[in-house]
Amino acid sequence: MPEVVSVKEHDRYKNVYIVELEDGSIKLATVNLAPGKRVYGERLFKWGDKELREWNPYRSKLAAALFKGIEELPIKEGDKILYLGAATGTTPSHVSDLVGPSGRVYALDVAPRVMRELIAVCETRPNMFPLLNDAKKPYEYRHVVELVDGIYADVAQPEQAEIVADNADFFLKDGGYLLLAIKARSIDVTKEPSEIFKQQINVLKQRGFEIIDMVHLEPFDKDHAMVYARYRREKKESREESA
Repeated sequence: MPEVVSVKEHDRYKNVYIVELEDGSIKLATVNLAPGKRVYGERLFKWGDKELREWNPYRSKLAAALFKGIEELPIKEGDKILYLGAATGTTPSHVSDLVGPSGRVYALDVAPRVMRELIAVCETRPNMFPLLNDAKKPYEYRHVVELVDGIYADVAQPEQAEIVADNADFFLKDGGYLLLAIKARSIDVTKEPSEIFKQQINVLKQRGFEIIDMVHLEPFDKDHAMVYARYRREKKESREESA
């Protein structure tokens, strides 16, 4: 395995590190909240008193969005995050690293088949809480999830934006952020991805979101985009009053 040549904190994304290896390759990494533990076979790097986990953009759409230069990484230490579509915990584990011991990640997925692996990840990460629930039914877990600073969504459903907005109405703080991985082919295989992205963004705007940025995730993920937005309850309420 190539040796680490240098490590530096990313100049744009807080708590994200750039690792240069002796073969000239550049990797993104986060500080491992569970030292010695891997989640998806990622490489671990020792640097001083830190253990870093490689953040693979071919396995994590959020890492892909960082490689593609998304405007900001709003996730910060101490944040509470509702993660919709947690699957086996690959990206949620990096979000867990970013929010640190004082943060919380409510990791929700509807598929029982992935829950065993997700629970195993959560067992080594005290800031992660697994939830076997349907993101279409936020009222069913409102007694468990508190008001959150951000929502991360990666749900393979035709009505992705509507699902996110429904959850925001229940759980997202005014001014809270959204990171939504839009999967164009999960919505409509007959339309161009650019048309799908525009339609989903329009739904978000109608439901009170202010769009900050959107990046396409090729070559890491085909026909995917990451949307970064902020939730404005006042705008949502004023639209409802005028409707």
